[in-house]
Amino acid sequence: MTIFMAILLAGLGTYAMRAVFIVALAKQRFPPLALHLLEYVGPAVMGGLVVAMLSTPEGAVEIGLPELAGLASAAFVAAKTRNQVWSLVTGMTIYWVLRALVG
Repeated sequence: MTIFMAILLAGLGTYAMRAVFIVALAKQRFPPLALHLLEYVGPAVMGGLVVAMLSTPEGAVEIGLPELAGLASAAFVAAKTRNQVWSLVTGMTIYWVLRALVG
């Protein structure tokens, strides 16, 4: 099997797994508890991405000025606006700008 075929099959499989639930549950109502719990998925994923970004393969934590400034600005925006998208955009912008300037 070629690499292209493996990527294609993985993409189709992933798409099919998601499409089945969308098609099968399109006319169903979600329970209020499930909707309430889904509100915590975004912050949990964000936390997982931040921890993965800051850790080395050996498990040590490496944090510099760009990472610290990005995290602080994202936390500030999240506290003020309660908007995950704006906190992500702000944090990543600060991180990228400082990373380009500091190196």
